[in-house]
Amino acid sequence: MRVKNKKLLLFVPVLAFSSLASAELATLSDDEMSTVDGAGIGLVLEDFVFDHGDDQANGQVFKITGIKSTAASPEDVEITVSQLYIARADSNYGENLNPVNLGRLVNPFQIDVIDGATLGIGNKAVLEMAAPTKVPFAEGYDCLSSSATAGSGTCSSRPMDLGAGFNGERPDLGLKLGVAVGSKTPHNVNINAKSAVFDGSYLRLWGDDDRHQLVAEYKLNFYTPELSINSCDPSGQNCGSTIYMKNFELELALGNRFQPMYMDVNGDGNFVFEVKAIAHQYMNQLPSSGKCDAGNPCSANAQAAYDFFKSYYENDEFRSNLRIGNMTIGDINASGKDFGSARIEGMLIQYLKVTSHDLAAP
Repeated sequence: MRVKNKKLLLFVPVLAFSSLASAELATLSDDEMSTVDGAGIGLVLEDFVFDHGDDQANGQVFKITGIKSTAASPEDVEITVSQLYIARADSNYGENLNPVNLGRLVNPFQIDVIDGATLGIGNKAVLEMAAPTKVPFAEGYDCLSSSATAGSGTCSSRPMDLGAGFNGERPDLGLKLGVAVGSKTPHNVNINAKSAVFDGSYLRLWGDDDRHQLVAEYKLNFYTPELSINSCDPSGQNCGSTIYMKNFELELALGNRFQPMYMDVNGDGNFVFEVKAIAHQYMNQLPSSGKCDAGNPCSANAQAAYDFFKSYYENDEFRSNLRIGNMTIGDINASGKDFGSARIEGMLIQYLKVTSHDLAAP
């Protein structure tokens, strides 16, 4: 495993800066410190490279075990992380690893504790871990273009510009997994993303009083001009067809202030993930027409429920989108079969429950 990081910048943005700045730092008295208002932690990584490779001779092995196949006589499934890399956006699928920046001083990754009242979560302290935020169109960069200029989009992370000696904040990402089932010949599964952007993503955590457990709201924004997936033999050669997804955009919303994500482990030791159904205390009082307007007058309670659901269904923050500019399947060195574009827009998760199961159990 190799991690290269020339500059690790952690800062707490707690001071207001005046128009005059001094180059000299001075200690603060207890009285002065008591007036400082903490505003979370910002994280910026400059000249950063991460590379994990499978080197059993030197003890560099990352394996996932304890999985069984679904065959009538279950076999052990062993997954080896053969490669995992984060590098500058010219890596050629992990072949050439150069430094990249993660976050910007003006828009870093953040860890913060937020007053839940500002998020509509009530009298709660909310822990938020967030990627760089989206910015106004005139200030940002197109989220997909590797040659985007300022004023072309809403992403803060900038593409690399080697002509200007700039690494950019959009890394190439790659994961190579070796999968072996029993004594069968193992195969590699490779996933690579070019010039990836996560701006606007966040994870919020707080405690639920009714169920007495940790709940969450998760927003994942993932943009890349190319996402590719293929499978090869153990040597990394003789690869099958590669799935290429050009201009890939995922905006996934899981949970919200009305429907938080519940994460739990049941009595059998299996993981349970749930987004509860949307409800309102007066929903049973809505009129049969489903409307509250001049032609369908409603009681105060029914009007409150109608306004609640109208706001809920019209809120784009609760909806998920998936857009693929073009998808092809074929050899990496040859043109493949073109499946055109695809998109799913405005998907609203009203109820979701996922439970893991032990397939090897009797």
